[in-house]
Formats: sequence, structure tokens, C-alpha cells
Amino acid sequence: MNVLLWPVRRLYRGVVWLANSPRTLILSYAILIAVCGVLYHYFEKTASIGDSIWWAVVTASTVGYGDISPKTVEARVIAGVLISIMVLLVIPLITAHFASKLIVDTDAFRHEEQEELKQNLRRVRLILETLAERDGLTLPDSANRPAAPSDR
Repeated sequence: MNVLLWPVRRLYRGVVWLANSPRTLILSYAILIAVCGVLYHYFEKTASIGDSIWWAVVTASTVGYGDISPKTVEARVIAGVLISIMVLLVIPLITAHFASKLIVDTDAFRHEEQEELKQNLRRVRLILETLAERDGLTLPDSANRPAAPSDR
């Protein structure tokens, strides 16, 4: 069963890698456009490479002006795959990336700040325990039982 899931896991890791960086997402988008444009040029013999790249950009953006449209079955399959990848993968990844940037709590402490706060709290706790011991007091959450009330 592990062998059967291996390609799915690799694909998932690739999508996560793409989604974690805007640079890789934009680079993958550019590569997708270039590859689809070259394949369109290969399958549609009459289209120039410039027109093919233009077709890929227009198709990927799902605008579809209609000035260039695929005639061969192979080019139509590429168009379907390109539109599907854009609508089902790239656009949701871009949207999720921007949404995660809007949701990020800028007031959250970094790890180093949390460690510094913990260390400071330990020092304060030690000072409180020292003062309480000196004055004969028991801190509320300490393990020592409180002394019997004195007759003052």
C-alpha cells in the first residue's frame, strides 16, 4: 500500500513546497506558461512561438479572447489541462498565500522572545520565593503547607 501512495505523497509535498513561497509559485506559473506555449506551438504548426505564449497566458488567465484557439486534439487537451491546473491549483494557492499573510498575528512572540520571557519569569519566581522565605510566607502554589496562623 505504501508503494501505491508514494506518488500521491510526492505530489502533495511538491504542492506544499510551491505554496510556501511566492517566488516558487510565480516561477512555476512562468514555467507552466512556457511549457504549454511551446507544446501549443509544437501541436499547432501555424502558430508562432510568440502567439503560442500569448495563447498560454490568455488561456491560463481564463480570459480566452478567442483570437487564437486550438484546432488539434492535442492542443485542446493542453488547453484543458492548463485551465484545470490554473483553476484548481495555482489560483487557490495564490489566494491561500495572501489569506495566510492577512491572518498572521504580528503581535505573536517569536521563539527567542518566548524563551526570554520564560527566563525572566523564572528569575522573578526565584526572587519571590526568596522574599517569601525571608518573611516566613508561603506562596499560594508552592508545595509547602502554610504554617498555622500565629496569635499576634
